[in-house]
Amino acid sequence: MAQTQTLREVSSVNQRTRNKNQIGQTFGATLKDESALQPKDDNNKVTAQSDIWRKCDVFRRFCRLHSVTGTVTGVVSVSLLPLTSFGDLSPEFFVGMLKAVLPFVFLNIYVGTLNQLTDLDIDKKNKPHYVLASGEYSMGQGKAITAAIGIMGLGTGIIFGSPPLLYGTIIHFLVGTAYSVKLPYLRWKTKPFLAALGIGLHAFNFQLAVFCHIQKYVLGRPLVHPKSFYFVLIFFMLFATVLGVFKDIPDVAGDQAFGIQTYSVRHGKKKVFFICILVLLINYGFAVVTGAVLSSLLLSKLVTVVGHCSLASLLWRRAKSVNLDDDSAVESLYMFLWKLFTAEYVLIQFIR
Repeated sequence: MAQTQTLREVSSVNQRTRNKNQIGQTFGATLKDESALQPKDDNNKVTAQSDIWRKCDVFRRFCRLHSVTGTVTGVVSVSLLPLTSFGDLSPEFFVGMLKAVLPFVFLNIYVGTLNQLTDLDIDKKNKPHYVLASGEYSMGQGKAITAAIGIMGLGTGIIFGSPPLLYGTIIHFLVGTAYSVKLPYLRWKTKPFLAALGIGLHAFNFQLAVFCHIQKYVLGRPLVHPKSFYFVLIFFMLFATVLGVFKDIPDVAGDQAFGIQTYSVRHGKKKVFFICILVLLINYGFAVVTGAVLSSLLLSKLVTVVGHCSLASLLWRRAKSVNLDDDSAVESLYMFLWKLFTAEYVLIQFIR
């Protein structure tokens, strides 16, 4: 009996040990499964987030959203020109300024994306990193985005009910379309004079539309343009025209291959480069004289004279160091010109 009882106790102990081992194995397996699954969940989240950021980055590069900064700065700066006192900074003014920002931002993006659609083969040679040229977007996706943004630009110009904005957005749309689209008598970018004229007209139209919108339909004042505003029109029109010519300098190889007779193709990089820099320096000289004559306060005279002399000096120093055989260096200078263009929107506030 004692031996039988001992055997039963040993058997019971062994059973409890087996049960503990099974529980331990099951618990351990569960922990392993959880630890194996958890990184997968994290990886899925990281992958999803990365995919969203990638899509946002592709959209940003296709729409070239960095160029929107100049448009917004321009609208804000020109909107401030009609103001005569701090009392004009009312909620109605800021709403009116926002109404000017939206259509021109949309149309600025539209013109850029349309140009990529019509220049796909050229960009594959000149700018293979562009979204369409690299295949990150299909032509169908590019067309859909371009059409949607163009409609939003025209739509906001119509909905806001300001005649200057309406006419300004229509002209902006038509000139931007004529610049790129491949139709008879259009595709102005292949005709150097029309290309430069179209870009200069863009600047003239933009400044005039925004100023008239704020002056007449936001502040409710007669359309009287101060002398300083004529300076703004002339300066930016000349600067924009130079930008339109200069941008073709690093694209000579691709333009030659596709028979696009830009000024750089016809006359050579060096000559066009020299003329562009010379015109900009003359433009800055014009700004120095205008600021010294038209600015009523001594501080304003000093800011405009010193400011424009400083920008002209920076331009000259950068231009002297550029190797025209290095397309990336010329492209870098082109982007610097856009920074100078944007900086002018600050200085024009002192010419009053």
